[in-house]
Amino acid sequence: MTQKGWSERFDQWTTGQARRVARKHSRRSFITRLGKLLAGAALVPILPVARASGSPTPMSEIGDPTSCDYWRYCAIDGFLCSCCGGTESQCPPGAEPSPVTWVGTCENPADGKRYIISYNDCCGKGGCGRCFCNRNEGDKPAYYPPKNNDINWCVGTSSNAYHCSTAVVVGLDES
Repeated sequence: MTQKGWSERFDQWTTGQARRVARKHSRRSFITRLGKLLAGAALVPILPVARASGSPTPMSEIGDPTSCDYWRYCAIDGFLCSCCGGTESQCPPGAEPSPVTWVGTCENPADGKRYIISYNDCCGKGGCGRCFCNRNEGDKPAYYPPKNNDINWCVGTSSNAYHCSTAVVVGLDES
């Protein structure tokens, strides 16, 4: 079959399909469906995603998590949960992590890579009082809260009482 023959057959098929759709559906239903599709597609980026679950954890770590010099603590401000019955990444029993955090980017000396660290205050118990650490690498003024460590982040928890802070690796800094 020649090129013109294929072209004519395709045109006829396309025209037939368009007429079939037009007989079954109104313009309003088409516009409604198209609007729903576009609105749904626009909402996809704001859906909640468990970002931390698939985040890379450093293959090797060196240092003492109960020391202020530990690599993850480059932007921490508070009592270390690793000295208060928890770990560097988990609150101790009886304390709950704040859903609001500040972030920092710290270099792991074991592999030379930079990791994004989420600093979470653990709330609901009185202050731990052990292993206070105040490092301000990359700290921003209080008017830029996501990178400021001088705020009580115990909002959205059952109690605003601050206990200690954790340093959770949430991803690799690829910038």
